[in-house]
Amino acid sequence: MASSPEDPVLERYFKGHKAAITSVDFSPNGKQLATGSWDTFLMLWSLRPQARAFRYVGHKDVITSVQFSPLGNLLASASRDRTIRLWIPDKRGKSSEFKAHTAPVRSVDFSADGQFLASASEDKSIKVWNMYRQRFLYSLYRHTHWVRCAKFSPDGRLIVSCSEDKTIKIWDTTNKQCVNNFSDFVGFANFVAFNPNGTCIASAGSDHTVKIWDIRVNKLLQHYQVHSGGVNCVSFHPSGNYLITASSDGTLKILDLLEGRLIYTLQGHTGPVFTVSFSKGGELFTSGGADAQVLLWRTNFDELNYKDVSKRNLKRLHFDSPPHLLDIYPRTPHPHEGRIDTVEINPKLDVIDLQTSTPPVVDILSFDSTTTTETTVRTLPDKGEEICGYFLNPSLMSSECSPTILKKKTEDISDLPSESQRSIPLAVTDALEHIMEQLNVLTQTVSILEQRLTLTEDKLKDCLENQQKLFNAIQQKI
Repeated sequence: MASSPEDPVLERYFKGHKAAITSVDFSPNGKQLATGSWDTFLMLWSLRPQARAFRYVGHKDVITSVQFSPLGNLLASASRDRTIRLWIPDKRGKSSEFKAHTAPVRSVDFSADGQFLASASEDKSIKVWNMYRQRFLYSLYRHTHWVRCAKFSPDGRLIVSCSEDKTIKIWDTTNKQCVNNFSDFVGFANFVAFNPNGTCIASAGSDHTVKIWDIRVNKLLQHYQVHSGGVNCVSFHPSGNYLITASSDGTLKILDLLEGRLIYTLQGHTGPVFTVSFSKGGELFTSGGADAQVLLWRTNFDELNYKDVSKRNLKRLHFDSPPHLLDIYPRTPHPHEGRIDTVEINPKLDVIDLQTSTPPVVDILSFDSTTTTETTVRTLPDKGEEICGYFLNPSLMSSECSPTILKKKTEDISDLPSESQRSIPLAVTDALEHIMEQLNVLTQTVSILEQRLTLTEDKLKDCLENQQKLFNAIQQKI
């Protein structure tokens, strides 16, 4: 089918990572793109032609998640090395290291006001951090398996999380309690996200499904089975009218949420697609996957003024009048009402002048602004097949994501610094890291004891209140 002016178009490739891309995010001003990868590097790309790219060295294992702060002055990254890093996204690349999780960290997410950061981990917890003081605040414990993702609602009042325990939980950030629970899954959710007005959540399922839930009435609104592999990531368009999905079947799909149907299937990646994200204005989106390429797409399919729509969405409250499906998303002119077909776009088949961007890369070694000892030693995964298995159930793997191909990619990364290049002897580094791990365990223990003490105090308070009520009742009878 011939393409039309409103169809999305692949504009550029970015090449620089040496292994699978795990996470992508646009800067708030739309001028930069941050990517995290299995090669342990965080990369910062400029969307200006021929501009330099920055490669930040600091994490010692796979980077699983990256996100810009709302002002764009900070960049957060999560890693399998059990740490979170906050970077200043410039040519110096200073970073702070946060350690509290006792297992790999799977996601990071800033609150809309930039004051808080939520992290999800394989230690079964979600942790919330204060960005102003750069310190740990509290943990949320209710999941019984690895937590894969945690996201703030647009107004910061709620956090949504998904876990391999096959549940999605909604948390109240004020009283730090789980207030809702969804468990209608054959598999588990790999990723969750709030829609722009905060009334719904979308989940990306390992069972190949995409689901839209209304959190005000605990109702499943829409259920899509459009992929033939596990769905790894979703991203809402700022208007709330569209959702883009990334899957291990090697495709991106764009769903029209007003009409409840698939409108585009995008081919472009070789092998599983792990991550996708719209820019803050919605005019661009980007994707990354096992082929180590970052693809930049021009949206084209909605010509609305998204800033006006976004302002209208942010004014809405979570718990208002009973919703109707059309009330969930803005009632706006809709360009796809007359179309009933699904368009498949494969840029490889089109004759277009495509820019392939392999810019000069500047390596930036990170030295912490905290008291944590830092070296440039990086530990890379020694099993190629983990690149797929870490993101999806092995039974859902695409044929292109074979262990042999991925093992070759891991073997290619042979630029680890030699012992003579290290600023600190390896024995000293190992000893310091062991001490840090022990301190982390102590920190975690203290955190758990504090939580138990708080619970005990609450129970004691309830007992005293009940005693007082009972005493008053007896006094009245006398």
